Amino acid sequence: MSFSAAITNREKITLFYRMALSSAGRHILRTTCCTVRRFQCRGKAVYSDVHGFNEEDIRGKLLAFPGGSVDLVKQDSGIAVMTINNPARMNAFSGTMMVELEERVTQLEEWTEGKGLIVQGAAGTFCSGSDLNAVRAISNPQDGMKMCMFMQNTLTRLLRLRLISVAMVEGMALGGGAEFTTSCDFRLMSPDSVIQFVHKHMGLVPGWGGAARLVRIVGSQNALRLLGGAKKVDPEYGTQIGLASGVLNPANGTCALAEAEQWLAQYTKGPAAVIRAVKQVVVSGRELPLEEALRTEKDVFGTVWGGPANLAALDSKSKHK
Repeated sequence: MSFSAAITNREKITLFYRMALSSAGRHILRTTCCTVRRFQCRGKAVYSDVHGFNEEDIRGKLLAFPGGSVDLVKQDSGIAVMTINNPARMNAFSGTMMVELEERVTQLEEWTEGKGLIVQGAAGTFCSGSDLNAVRAISNPQDGMKMCMFMQNTLTRLLRLRLISVAMVEGMALGGGAEFTTSCDFRLMSPDSVIQFVHKHMGLVPGWGGAARLVRIVGSQNALRLLGGAKKVDPEYGTQIGLASGVLNPANGTCALAEAEQWLAQYTKGPAAVIRAVKQVVVSGRELPLEEALRTEKDVFGTVWGGPANLAALDSKSKHK
């Protein structure tokens, strides 16, 4: 065999191995990326296997209780609309809906073009908490704790999304539904809506993280009033204590969702990278010790300094005029 033929064969063999390795490499890369994304998502949550939390175990139990859906529409405007959809049960969360909610949050975490999120309930009411059929079926303390950890993880991740979120409360937000509203950055209430933490009447306290978030929103004394008194919060009282960020008042045929989108637009107008950076530094400032929050702010600042939006602003205007 000639030298040139040997080279040709060697090149073919090398090419074959490169293709094989490339294929394997792509598979490994895809697998690694999926694993990293899942790890990152869990890193934004509260509980992991370190705390004895087996997510797949509770997912399997929850999926045994079907009904309703959690629908998500991502719009070209960068605003997503999530709908809690189980009107036959006042939009109570079935087991499958809890799992769907976690999946929708994952989709939003991966949506790099997103800027805002509106959460609404179907058919003119927000959410009445957990579907009692599912609750009764997993009423033993072990499964109840697992469901608690699952929903705390999901709603904590929702609150930490790099999207500015608002709960659009129409009708009733009761129990777990009231807790859900606290996992958004803002709450808009329709004139006839009510938010009520009814847990005491059920012999419970909030289990989806609603109490911890409520204290941060309205302060400890108001939180005691709402939880200890199971007090009904209408738009006037909600605005007074800072639970409601505004009152919806659709006029001239404008629907509540369109008004909520207009309200949210005042905070989401601008490039997605900037809006997402704003949300990130607010979350770090709220949750991290000061020095760590300052370092995070520095790192996030570095992602937008000299970026397209920054350069465009410098070219078009001067703040010193």
